[in-house]
Amino acid sequence: MGSTSALTALVGEQANGLSANTVSRLKAKWLDEHKDWQRRDLSQKRYVYWWADGVYSNVRLNDRLCLLVIIGVTEHGHKELVAVEDGHRESEASWRELLTDLKERGLEHAPKLAVGDGALGFWKALREVFPGTRHQRCWVHKTANVLDKLPNRYSQR
Repeated sequence: MGSTSALTALVGEQANGLSANTVSRLKAKWLDEHKDWQRRDLSQKRYVYWWADGVYSNVRLNDRLCLLVIIGVTEHGHKELVAVEDGHRESEASWRELLTDLKERGLEHAPKLAVGDGALGFWKALREVFPGTRHQRCWVHKTANVLDKLPNRYSQR
């Protein structure tokens, strides 16, 4: 996908006529909005549970980019994007930094349950920062791990 295609997906067909200066201004505005979102106050938030995962991309040539993502469900049943941060793989240190940042921005109430894959970094960091949160292994990841061990004739891939 080229830069024009990506911009068209974000802002619509009028992206075709945007100048380089306009694109630069839009990018700066979006970066500022993202920084504000990353710093938002979380003191009034209560999440019942979280889904957490590291999402990998081949965006960088020398090292794969890992985005640490947490999606939360509030006590009223609304799904929200809680965090999206660059991480060094799915290391304990990266997850700890993200979780500590959430806590420092006012997230005092730990979620009751966190669902994630088998990456141990998240679980170790969660135990340290939010020790009262229960853990559950994601069934999609668990199933994929089991299917990966089966001969191809059984996995229906």
